[in-house]
Amino acid sequence: MDRTKQPFYVIILLILAGEAVFILPFVLARIFRPTYLEVFDINNLQLGTCGSIYGIVALFSYLFGGPLADKFHPRILMSVALILTALGGFYLSTYPSYFNLKLLFGYWGFTTIFLFWAAMIKATRIWGGTKKQGLAFGFLDGGRGLVAAGFGSIGVLIFSLFIDVDISETNLLERKEAFQYVILFSSIVICIVGVLVFYFLNPLQTNSVSNQKNSEALTKANFKKVMKIPSVWLLMIIILCAYVGYKMTDVFSLYAKDVMLYDDIESAKVGTSLLYMRPIIGVVIGLLADRTRASLWIIIGFFLTFITSLIFATGIISEQTTLLFALSIGLMALGVYSVRVLYFAAMEEGKIPLALTGTAVGFISIVGYTPDIFSGPLIGVLLDNSPGELGHQHVFLALAGFTLIGLITSIIFYRISKKKIVA
Repeated sequence: MDRTKQPFYVIILLILAGEAVFILPFVLARIFRPTYLEVFDINNLQLGTCGSIYGIVALFSYLFGGPLADKFHPRILMSVALILTALGGFYLSTYPSYFNLKLLFGYWGFTTIFLFWAAMIKATRIWGGTKKQGLAFGFLDGGRGLVAAGFGSIGVLIFSLFIDVDISETNLLERKEAFQYVILFSSIVICIVGVLVFYFLNPLQTNSVSNQKNSEALTKANFKKVMKIPSVWLLMIIILCAYVGYKMTDVFSLYAKDVMLYDDIESAKVGTSLLYMRPIIGVVIGLLADRTRASLWIIIGFFLTFITSLIFATGIISEQTTLLFALSIGLMALGVYSVRVLYFAAMEEGKIPLALTGTAVGFISIVGYTPDIFSGPLIGVLLDNSPGELGHQHVFLALAGFTLIGLITSIIFYRISKKKIVA
């Protein structure tokens, strides 16, 4: 497979773009969840419903956006997606009604997935070549974590700068004004990243992304080829279970407030500090995967997530066990991020052809990212029906179930891909 060596700054651009596009629909709500619910006057279920609408639109976007990435250059698709997503952020800053908020999340489901997702994955796979897939995706996800943490830290700083008294003494109007600046800052930066991608992603070239106007990337034949690859189906389940784990990390800031009794700013710092682990985990796990096998570390990641989710589900963590809380979320982050780093890196191990990457990513993602549809409402129902610590226990018990399925599936993937390597 012929892949020319790519400049290092290309992966930096992919990292910036890869997280910037998801700041508005995901990261802000993850870091500022208590504030987010308050300023938009919604509950956990309603926020989850917004996520579901995003996921439903994304479901169709994965299907048709995947083949699109096999046809057009990533810089075109990604830059347009970033700028359109940022425009939605400017509208978000006006605090739309709940109905319009749902429409906005649907809009983001199109801009971030149809135009962006498969193009980013394919661009990363091209950059990594045949021997550095773990490192490529380790840099991507780890770097995305660093970008998200940077956005989070700056967001918390901006938010606190406009709260000149103790957070408990502020009124809703003051908190809305402070959070508005966070949204506007995020939107402006996303626009800037979109322009950078358009002008500087040109060096990313390979035979499979240039001059494909006459390709058959949008034909049924490519879907049939992809559907015949066993690793594609296994990766569907692995990504689904892993993504449930990633979505569950959204509740850590709320857990810090409900169970550990932190205030809004302290709980936001918990969500942000967790993100700083992603770059370290991403690079280290990526390097280890290139020296061994990606599927082995996926198994280890699922195992760690399973054990720590059971610890949270038992309810033994409380405001008196701060050290156990920190240790548990640290180990869960290690497990969740390890799997997240590597599930697309395993495409090389699973013998999925580079030329079909976009189609394969789109097909895998149809099922793999369905947690965008159901995890938000599931979390919302569990938390709202059992307020406080009990609701969080139910959330982590559900996570344990999904993680166990992912663990079993990753073991099967490991054994099947091992036979292919031996053969």
